[in-house]
Amino acid sequence: MQGTDTIRRLQWRERDGRLQLALGEHILLDSSRGPLASVGRGQASVAMYRGNFDISDSPTEVTELAAARLDGNAVLLAELQGGEPLLALTLADHPHADGVLEVRSLRADLDRIWLRLSATEDENLWGGGEQMSYLRLNGRRFPMWTSEPGVGRDKSDPFTQAMDAAGNAGGDYWTTNYPQPTFLSSRGYAVHADVSSYSVLDFIDAAGPTLELWQGQATIEFTAAPTLVELVSRLSIRFGRQPPLPDWAIGGAIVGLKEGQRSFERLDRIIAAGASISALWCEDWAGIRETSFGRRLFWNWTWNAARYPDLPRRIKELRERGVRFMAYANPYLAVDGTLYREAAALGHLALAPSSDEPYAVDFGEFDAGVVDFTRDESRRWFADRVLGRELLDIGIDGWMADFGEYLPTDVRLASGEDPMRAHNRWPVLWAEVNDQALRSRGRRGDALFFMRAGFSGVQAHCPLLWAGDQSVDFSRHDGINTVITAALSAGLVGNAYSHSDCGGYTSLGGKVRTAELMMRWCELAAFAPVMRTHEGNRPDENLQVDSTPELLACFAAWSRVHAALAPYVRHLCDQAVATGLPAQRPLFLHYPDDPDCAGIQDQYLYGEDLLVAPVVEEGATGRRVYLPEGDWVHVWNGSPAAPGWTDAAAPLGSPPVYHRRGSTFAGLFGSLPAALAGAA
Repeated sequence: MQGTDTIRRLQWRERDGRLQLALGEHILLDSSRGPLASVGRGQASVAMYRGNFDISDSPTEVTELAAARLDGNAVLLAELQGGEPLLALTLADHPHADGVLEVRSLRADLDRIWLRLSATEDENLWGGGEQMSYLRLNGRRFPMWTSEPGVGRDKSDPFTQAMDAAGNAGGDYWTTNYPQPTFLSSRGYAVHADVSSYSVLDFIDAAGPTLELWQGQATIEFTAAPTLVELVSRLSIRFGRQPPLPDWAIGGAIVGLKEGQRSFERLDRIIAAGASISALWCEDWAGIRETSFGRRLFWNWTWNAARYPDLPRRIKELRERGVRFMAYANPYLAVDGTLYREAAALGHLALAPSSDEPYAVDFGEFDAGVVDFTRDESRRWFADRVLGRELLDIGIDGWMADFGEYLPTDVRLASGEDPMRAHNRWPVLWAEVNDQALRSRGRRGDALFFMRAGFSGVQAHCPLLWAGDQSVDFSRHDGINTVITAALSAGLVGNAYSHSDCGGYTSLGGKVRTAELMMRWCELAAFAPVMRTHEGNRPDENLQVDSTPELLACFAAWSRVHAALAPYVRHLCDQAVATGLPAQRPLFLHYPDDPDCAGIQDQYLYGEDLLVAPVVEEGATGRRVYLPEGDWVHVWNGSPAAPGWTDAAAPLGSPPVYHRRGSTFAGLFGSLPAALAGAA
């Protein structure tokens, strides 16, 4: 067992008639606080509508297991002393943790487990994968199920209520593309439930978290470290570290345009305005489909020659100018496309529950088939035939690897496994397919794909996250601010690089981008490892970065700042490879003893040497900023800033950003005002 000293050893203790599970000094289970667990039988109800899930459970025979008996390396739990044991908790080794607890129901019909952990009153808890609303998890309940995050994500908001009425699409504070049943404690340990079925991290009870598991057995991993920095590093080893981002991806902005051949003309005007551009991203490379939701794509992942004539030649010409070309793909195939017919003929599609016909998923005014990634042959086919031949082989250098959350729970898979357990794993399999395509062409670390969906283990395959489909507004649970929380929470569990759709994506119910939102998002996006724009689901109704001279000048200025930061971002990539630390970090990671840092989620450390406090409230011309201990310098005016809370001026074009005095990158940070102004 790794770390078998007294600081990091998982062991049972019997003291004064009570049982404890201890990880060094940390008490993780304590029978003196009540029953350690409960078991029951579940009766799940699952309904999916276009990636939004309504899931409920009606458990029966729920039994609190109040009697605990130590039996060698295991604890047996029963309802009463001397009663039939119903649950076994057994210690075991793990190559990347300090020990695991094998949790196993002793009756085959008991398929629900509630395991009650212990916590201290002042303990802070973070994690849960990529969370959008809350970085600190205390006091709330977080189901672990990959899905559409929803539009609005606030059940008290009339807009969210309207989205729910229109198709269960409103979401809630916990809905996310990328859940992960892992959390970290301010006491210096982490807990990971190695399960793929539906589960819940429940932090409502201040006495300690409850792990709710919808399966009859599970492995719970425990990891400790002397500091939070070391703990995050250890978790990154457990889940897999990403390769460094390629130079081209961090050396300028990626501009997203989807107007067919006209996209190249718009790109030329954007570059002429002084923008630093590293890539052109045309998600409509395979064609478009107009729907009531907006402009969708034609899900047949082949180059559409009518929309992009002579695309391979245009890609080659762009490369000669130092600009890469990026595209789009997802793991589904529209039923009216050529690849669907090919996949169906070769047996690569998952099947309907009661027939041998391919399963058809409703994606909103069109149906698509599910490529069955539980088959090795199907994964190879998609990686080579689709991503390899149709994208990489014509010169495409990257793509948005969208979706992954939609696996239905009644689909029939070639592996025969229960889709309720396969559902959360689906984004990981999708990431593996994309990674396999890059490896097959020797392009890993050079070509780049990015994903929104994830689950435990996606880190080893996905080189870059993006925060999904935010609304085009400043709303608390679905607007610009959520991309900061997303990056910080995902970074704690091994995802080094995150970014967002600059300007947001979802425009529904009359919501459209304002010039202020676009400008504030440009300011934020410049201080992420990758800066990328998106035209959104209704591009004709929304402002774009080149809609007005003022917006174009704003975007060009912040793209130059992003490009100027490339040497620093390369340093952060080197750190991520060596240590697993994310580029964007919550303040508490480096200042764990500062109580003010524990709950801050609207500002972040960019590495150790930059502190970024984006403006994420509509109409604000200033904001409250917290500077931790140290000597800080305001990037835009060079003035010193004292630690503590301060009311910082933040007019458009000057978000609060500070660098550490004495940083080896101080000269680079000092050049950012000139880059913003466009000075030579």
